Amino acid sequence: MNDAITLFRPVGSAELALIENSDFLQFPPRLPEQPIFYPVTNENYAIKIARDWNAKLNEDRVGYVTQFKVPATFMSRVEKRIVGGSEHEEYWVPADQLAELNANIIGRIEVIYEFRGE
Repeated sequence: MNDAITLFRPVGSAELALIENSDFLQFPPRLPEQPIFYPVTNENYAIKIARDWNAKLNEDRVGYVTQFKVPATFMSRVEKRIVGGSEHEEYWVPADQLAELNANIIGRIEVIYEFRGE
């Protein structure tokens, strides 16, 4: 599919279990204190979050990188932000639009990396 964008989402074990419960078809709803769902645009940034934050700071010391595709036409309606250096690019999807993003995922969400901390 030519108009598909590949995005990445670093997740912990709890979020991954919810993704798995959906047969890898959707991301879980955001919690009340999480108003934004932010997939990232590049693999290296996702790896850094999963390896350097999730695998070190999560209670179980595990982080994963997921990968998924969505139509570029859908993502063109979503705000994109740089949140640090130029490689720290994210889409900011309001929590109330996550169901629509999930409906636009092409295929399944894939786990492409797993990191375990000490």
